[in-house]
Amino acid sequence: VLARDGARAAFMPEIVPPSIRRMIESLTQPAYVTGRRWDVLAWNAAAEDVFGFGQLPERDRNTLLLVLTNKQTRKFYGAGWTDVAKSMVAMFRATHDVWAGDPAFAELLARLRQGSPEFVKWWEAHEIRSTASGLKTMNHPTRGLLRFEHTSFQANDDPALKLVIYTPIEDAPDR
Repeated sequence: VLARDGARAAFMPEIVPPSIRRMIESLTQPAYVTGRRWDVLAWNAAAEDVFGFGQLPERDRNTLLLVLTNKQTRKFYGAGWTDVAKSMVAMFRATHDVWAGDPAFAELLARLRQGSPEFVKWWEAHEIRSTASGLKTMNHPTRGLLRFEHTSFQANDDPALKLVIYTPIEDAPDR
């Protein structure tokens, strides 16, 4: 939506519909909902157990910030961190231009640039990827090695909302 002067309308806080909240709360596997800026807006108990979103200040509850600027998250992903982080930057770039003029996005980009030299390098490469499912291995501090297949879906109520579900796996073919 464009404002009268041609500038983009300001970023509005996003609301997760109650039906989506109830749905993720009913799932036994980790699930969460992100918005346009990849802020984590809602999550279930299993996601809290794995990711600890509730332990973070709301301002830091953003999947890009967590992966790219948080040292604990870097350890969490271990040897797979570079692939996870680089892929996320390319997926974010694919959606960023829609909101490029928004102050909330400018603030997020400034925090990412300040907190991650890797982000700066990958962002300037202009690589674009579509959202994809895949496998993630995580070194949880108390639960040990965890393997998940992650899948994301857009919400019909608001296509900017993305539901992410992590299905635990014992063994899965590499993709």
